[in-house]
Amino acid sequence: MKKITLLDHKAKKLAAEPETIAPEFWKTKTLAQMNEAEWEALCDRCSKCCVISLEDADSGELYRTDVSCKMFDTAACQCSDYANRKKFVPDCVKLTPKNVPKLDWLPGTCAYRLVVEGRELYWWHPLISGSFETVHEANASARNKTRPEGRLKTPGLMRRIIQWPEPLNEPPKKRGKTSSRRASKAD
Repeated sequence: MKKITLLDHKAKKLAAEPETIAPEFWKTKTLAQMNEAEWEALCDRCSKCCVISLEDADSGELYRTDVSCKMFDTAACQCSDYANRKKFVPDCVKLTPKNVPKLDWLPGTCAYRLVVEGRELYWWHPLISGSFETVHEANASARNKTRPEGRLKTPGLMRRIIQWPEPLNEPPKKRGKTSSRRASKAD
């Protein structure tokens, strides 16, 4: 007969209960205090962390390219195999509460970075807007803006440096439905 310990019972209970997401948790918790569900919800799915940047060795300035990790699906705007990405891309950086403050290549709009800096999330963040599409509508994501890295080396990457567009400051105006009424001729 297998002996069950208190730790086994607790682990089984935790596995059975999904983690809850506290309302506006990003305003009240540090990154280290967030549970896994909150941590994942904080990601706005912009996927700019999957875009390759180059650093000037002299100035330290970062230049973003239009080249993404080979695992990045630009149309879906996500990793094609997120759970196993480290197998295929060993240098893929897993964001943690400890390393986020040190990662200067994260975009200034990154929600993890915003929380560390005590700043508000943008209007297009899914936790604010209620939609995963607003990050794309705001022009804040890498969706359909990259090509896979393939065999590009530094000289090739240098030719791929681009100026990324700034996200919209406010939601785009909704276009009202226009009705096309046909005037009828009175005989």
